[in-house]
Amino acid sequence: MKRLLLGALALGALAACRGQTSRETPIFGIRNMYDQPRYDVQEESAFFADHRTMRPLVEGVVAHDQEVDPQIAQGRLDDESGYVLEIPKVVVERSGGMQAMATRGRARYDIFCTPCHDGTGSGEGLVKQRAVASGAAAFVPPTFHQDRVRHMPDGQLFATITNGKSNMPPYAMQIPVDDRWAIVAYVRALQVAQPKLAPPAPLAPTAAPGGTSLPAPGGPTAPAPVATPEGAATAPAPTPEGAAAAPEGAATPDAAADSAHQEKNP
Repeated sequence: MKRLLLGALALGALAACRGQTSRETPIFGIRNMYDQPRYDVQEESAFFADHRTMRPLVEGVVAHDQEVDPQIAQGRLDDESGYVLEIPKVVVERSGGMQAMATRGRARYDIFCTPCHDGTGSGEGLVKQRAVASGAAAFVPPTFHQDRVRHMPDGQLFATITNGKSNMPPYAMQIPVDDRWAIVAYVRALQVAQPKLAPPAPLAPTAAPGGTSLPAPGGPTAPAPVATPEGAATAPAPTPEGAAAAPEGAATPDAAADSAHQEKNP
């Protein structure tokens, strides 16, 4: 009887291991990996006096991959009087030269910057298109081809990528220091490659929504005469297509008629 009972239990155990699902609570012999004495991100702490779980760095601590030169890490001069004008030469040298740096910057630019600023830096990315379509014009990014950005120091452009500005978030956590400088190099290359874009011309009245491009009733109107400066020579009237131009010194039909009229009526 005992053997039969053990055999039945064994068969039942084997049948339970065939992959069937169960609504029963699983049994964990050791729960160390499930109940850990840890805090979640931004969770309140009862241990520290300021109740902050995410602790700031101890004063004077330097991470092993932290850039200690403020001109490279922040894009600012040592005396905090302004931004560095050009990309630090140390960064260019350890990046393998300006050409390699711009190539690396293009790869990082395509990942992090193209969605807003598009591939040319004109600010016509998908983010702008969706913002305009939804009526959120405040999220429209600027173009890199305006004078304000063209004359911006390289350090200021680097600081903008690092710290963010307006609706642009900071990218210090996502992009390493050298890659941020590489993006600056590529933005400068875009500004050199792309001509300065003129502001779009206002739409003509006939090009307004709901308008028409047909001529006005009664036929097209004659163009208004153009005033010329006093003493300036005017251009001769255009000759109809196929008609021969009058030789130099020959009288035109209008001039001949005027001459005949003057002879009859001195």
